[in-house]
Amino acid sequence: MNTALALAPAPSQTDLFCLTGSSDAPPALTPYAQRTIRRAVSLLDKHLRQPGVAFTSSDVTRDWLRLQLAPLEREVFMVLLLDNQHRLLAHETLFSGTINHTEAHPREVVKFALRHNAAAVLFAHNHPSGDAEPSQADRKITERLKNALALVDVRVLDHFVVGRNSIVSFAERGWL
Repeated sequence: MNTALALAPAPSQTDLFCLTGSSDAPPALTPYAQRTIRRAVSLLDKHLRQPGVAFTSSDVTRDWLRLQLAPLEREVFMVLLLDNQHRLLAHETLFSGTINHTEAHPREVVKFALRHNAAAVLFAHNHPSGDAEPSQADRKITERLKNALALVDVRVLDHFVVGRNSIVSFAERGWL
């Protein structure tokens, strides 16, 4: 156990949140809290990159994606590349957009998958509005990406849409 962590005093609410401003608005995170969250995400990312750690549980995948995508103010499209045992090979935010739209290009996704010799992929993107319900455009691009990757024998396992309080899985809805 790291004694520096064990001996450190617990941060106060003032250390974590800026409590000034409108009572209607949620408190803003302080730089201290933002650094703490970045460290936690980094530790989770390192843990998931260890050999043998696989994205076989939808709960683990959801938790990891929530930490990565839920706080973002702009829509992004992330691709997670997996080997045959669904272990993470690489992940990258391939496309960034506006507050309510981003474009995903099949050619770039195929290039990324081939560069890392991926056997399977997971897609994820966020909805900064907070509503995780997939749009018709989300369903169409997923189908295009699935068809393009099938040509090079890369399986699409799922596409997650990350909202503020929920995450929707295309596979769980039977759309893949």
